[in-house]
Amino acid sequence: MRHSRRFLLLAAAVLVSALSVTSALAANVHFKHGSPTFTDNGLTLTENVSLTGLGNGDLLVTLSATANPTAVCTNPGGNEAPGQNPASVNVTGSTAIPSGQIKNGNVSFSVTTTPPAQPTPQQAGCPNGNWSARITDMAFTSGTLTVQQNGVTVLGPVTCTFSPPTSDGSATCS
Repeated sequence: MRHSRRFLLLAAAVLVSALSVTSALAANVHFKHGSPTFTDNGLTLTENVSLTGLGNGDLLVTLSATANPTAVCTNPGGNEAPGQNPASVNVTGSTAIPSGQIKNGNVSFSVTTTPPAQPTPQQAGCPNGNWSARITDMAFTSGTLTVQQNGVTVLGPVTCTFSPPTSDGSATCS
């Protein structure tokens, strides 16, 4: 009898836990009206977001973006020449948002990608390895947002395509 009572208590605890997890995962996370917005900062992309429908728990927000870089080659004498613009570049950025910043299921935040790694002179299309190369601008073609709460993806990946690619300043999804 004692074992059946323990089993029933354990089964009840598992059921309550399962229902709690189900209700936490059943949140209807979505963008608030007017969100998201994007800004091309030259070498980075920033996404400003307002979400609603969140449950309790910390968030991890990740922004991945693809861009066409513009490169400049500099010869040993310091003269610049346009590079041959290396292949598209992928950059990412993330931000952690503690649960205390979520109010009544709502939160607003910004997430920005990191700048790209600088290309080698060969990757930038410079005349030879004695030249140096640097990326001077990024024309973003897409941005993808993923939001995780307590390690579970609650939104995304949501991809925005920019056509034509972005130019410094505000950017709109097409």
